[in-house]
Amino acid sequence: MIYQFNISTKERYQLVDITDKIEDLVLKSEINNGSVFVFLPHSTAAIILTENERGLKKDWLDFAKKLVSGFNFEHDLIDNNADSHILSGLLGQGKTLPFKNKKILRGTWQQIFLFELDGPKNRTVIIQINQ
Repeated sequence: MIYQFNISTKERYQLVDITDKIEDLVLKSEINNGSVFVFLPHSTAAIILTENERGLKKDWLDFAKKLVSGFNFEHDLIDNNADSHILSGLLGQGKTLPFKNKKILRGTWQQIFLFELDGPKNRTVIIQINQ
């Protein structure tokens, strides 16, 4: 089964917790045990697993900005968003997680985030649930 939903971001770099939406889709699916694939059809955003803690989220944002600072990217002559493409490629646009008895198997502190790297934008999140 394939589902999708949209997220509107407000900042150039932003973390949006999408865990509840994905868990809800798994819960409502007809599949009890399997895997859920979370995918962004965007080359300037990413999916990460991390703790939903204010300080750590700020650390992620600061680290991402610092990682790509100081470069003269060729692509910036076109769109001024080469940093976003590079970070998206490094972090990845998709993650697969197992679930059992309709519950995603993840660590206590692992939340699923859309990592906006070129906002504000309207983003589509595609979810595929497999047995």
